[in-house]
Amino acid sequence: MSRSKPAKHPLAEVFGFKTTDRSSKARKHRDEEICPFNNGVDKCTKDKKDAPLGVCSIFANDSPVIICPIRFREGWKICRDAADFFFKAGQTFTALKEVRLKEKTSRSAGNVDLIIARHDSNGKVLDFGAVEIQAVYVSGNIRNPFEYFMDDPENRADFDWTLKPHFPRPDFLSSSRKRLAPQMIYKGKILRAWGKKLAVVVDGPFFKTLPKMVATTKEKAEVCWLVYDLIEAGARFEMTLSKTIYTTWNEVFKSITNPEIGDVNDFISVLEKKLSPVVLEPTFEPNLVFEWDSL
Repeated sequence: MSRSKPAKHPLAEVFGFKTTDRSSKARKHRDEEICPFNNGVDKCTKDKKDAPLGVCSIFANDSPVIICPIRFREGWKICRDAADFFFKAGQTFTALKEVRLKEKTSRSAGNVDLIIARHDSNGKVLDFGAVEIQAVYVSGNIRNPFEYFMDDPENRADFDWTLKPHFPRPDFLSSSRKRLAPQMIYKGKILRAWGKKLAVVVDGPFFKTLPKMVATTKEKAEVCWLVYDLIEAGARFEMTLSKTIYTTWNEVFKSITNPEIGDVNDFISVLEKKLSPVVLEPTFEPNLVFEWDSL
């Protein structure tokens, strides 16, 4: 949800609270580096255990973007929403974190963020679905503004970081092509062969950057996209399910592996700019020019 005025710094949430939140609870979380989003341990462990990078979300175009996958665990809403896709209404389930997925040769295919399992009273698994959580990578330096704020949070709630170098921004492209797409292709083919469904958890700003996919009905779907937004609720941001998109495996594989082909002449223009006379007069390292006879 957009702010009423542009953000002067990138920090939307630090240890689960806005930088402007001076409540005793917010202060306690900052002082003790506490994660309020079911991290498995009380303290935040993002980046470094002994010096955690407690930034849950950053501002981009004045809207909060989730950069920590643990942030999606707020109230375990994602488990209930995924189970609603996997199973019939009213069925009980258990969520299992970080389950290793293996190929036939026992080689690891990576961890599944969550497995939502339906089972009987003896622990016999009757059915399951997988949940893949994808937060957004950051380009630039997020630790510097974080540490600047944490040095004096009472007086730096709305500090100005706009003129600082390497201002952090969400890297949507790397998040999709370098992380989400390979994960879905590799793990997805195993899950599809088993006839199991996948729920993909992302936030709204990230989902808008993904390739367009043809939706289907819930009954025919094999993959469900659970899209959440951080909505201002008083002094806090509350994670809210904003949309649910149902797709098939075929549509996912087709969309995330087929780029929209641009004009080759645009690429040639880039090459020609690099070959311009100004660039060909080197200031540091010359371009490498080869003659066939010299090879």
